[in-house]
Amino acid sequence: MKLGAFSISLAVKDIKASKAFYETLGFSVFGGDLEQNYLIMKNESILVGLFQGLFENNMLTFNPGWDQDAKTLKTFDDVRNIQKHLKSNTIKLENEADEKTSGPASFVVLDPDGNAILIDQHI
Repeated sequence: MKLGAFSISLAVKDIKASKAFYETLGFSVFGGDLEQNYLIMKNESILVGLFQGLFENNMLTFNPGWDQDAKTLKTFDDVRNIQKHLKSNTIKLENEADEKTSGPASFVVLDPDGNAILIDQHI
């Protein structure tokens, strides 16, 4: 299964303080919008998303269709196919992508320890 780009999405209390901290660690702004309280920070191939007030807990994030530079992959597993695979293996989803659609969609699943995993396709 091809899950695409990987990042950790952090629920932060103060996005400006978090931005400064991660810049000190060698990260730079790769995407997002500070005014809308989210930034994607990058250090080489490592991606860290900073999100203030957009969700409660940290989560792992996969972006089907993208590489670590947010460039479109030639081949990838569509989010709806990944979702169908998990459901066919009796994995409970927290929310689901509409399987009647195409293009951008997402769903969330919890691992056995309750860690949230966001499968978020942008293309």
